[in-house]
Amino acid sequence: MKLRNLTWVVALALAGCGGKGNESAPAATGAGTEPAPVAQSEEAVLNFYNWSDYIAPETLDKFEKETGIKVTYDEMDSNDTLESKILAGDTGYDIVVPSSSFLGRQIKAGAYQKLDRTQIPNWNNLDEALLAKLQDVDPGSEYSYPYMWGTTGIGYNVDKITEIFGSTDVVNSWDLVFKPENLAKLKDCGVTFLDAPSEIIPTTLHFLKEDPNSFDVAVIDKAAALLETLRPSITNFHSSEYIDALASGNACLVVGWSGDIIQAKARAEEAGGGVKVGYSIPGEGAAVWFDMFAIPKTAKHPQNAHKFLNYLLRPEVIAEVSNYVAYPNANKAAAPMLDKSITEDPMITPSADTIQNKLYGLAVLTPEVMKKYNDVWNDLKAVD
Repeated sequence: MKLRNLTWVVALALAGCGGKGNESAPAATGAGTEPAPVAQSEEAVLNFYNWSDYIAPETLDKFEKETGIKVTYDEMDSNDTLESKILAGDTGYDIVVPSSSFLGRQIKAGAYQKLDRTQIPNWNNLDEALLAKLQDVDPGSEYSYPYMWGTTGIGYNVDKITEIFGSTDVVNSWDLVFKPENLAKLKDCGVTFLDAPSEIIPTTLHFLKEDPNSFDVAVIDKAAALLETLRPSITNFHSSEYIDALASGNACLVVGWSGDIIQAKARAEEAGGGVKVGYSIPGEGAAVWFDMFAIPKTAKHPQNAHKFLNYLLRPEVIAEVSNYVAYPNANKAAAPMLDKSITEDPMITPSADTIQNKLYGLAVLTPEVMKKYNDVWNDLKAVD
């Protein structure tokens, strides 16, 4: 199967999130730059819709103290939830965080307003190699910029996997998840799948040695059939609860996002209860994804949104966020400030070989394919 070109991620791995700069643009110094003053006609409010546990606790407080802008932070649990809100019209939000595989379709639907780069002078801190690889999603990076990126793999309870299978070697293959006889052994200790058909269906297709981005209904049905055989062993579908479930020992296997599982590992260690959490990118490969910042067309406070987006492009600010959420970011100037636990852990920042040969990107789904995915997913979750 032909994997999608991931040269941009190789550049991140080899250059510490650095890329060749645009010769016509001023070089980033690593220091934050403030935007030129604009006529202030907005109330000092910013409504932010983001994923659970996806920003450092102090980040919003520091922004509020510096600017006087009060941030209302709501948590989303899936791309589908965000999409239903954003396509319905006025969401009440000023900044949202869609994944790239959803963003392109939403841009085409007219859901977002163009970014005003004159209000984002820290833009030059972004990695140009990464932006170049997002052009199919957002040509010219007119509507968005990347926040964090990561992989979708296997989170597991080290002791329980060892107890059941004799060692943790089994986590190095998707066989652990997609062979029904293996998953059945884990039902009693808790199995969670992301509540995200746009992630799980491509992962299932990849296991079946099909194109993970196939739009062929017959191919998608193969994934549906396999997932149906696994359904009796899946105890929960959720995109954030598994962090605490893994950390507390209430789940022993998760198909989830890399940074979330690393967070679970850290929480387990802090709790001191003896729970050991691990994360694996299976040898067959896995999906790589990135989450994007965008301003809805209906945003009531776009100036405040631009201020916040510029603030998050300060290297020291976004490094603090990455070090908390355990995901690498797209800010090349922040690379020296990242914890070694992020830059030197191949499960968080994969090696160049893994990136080039084992990771694949996720396609922007057409409305027809998204409907098919949702139909498959709703049928799957409806089974007791």
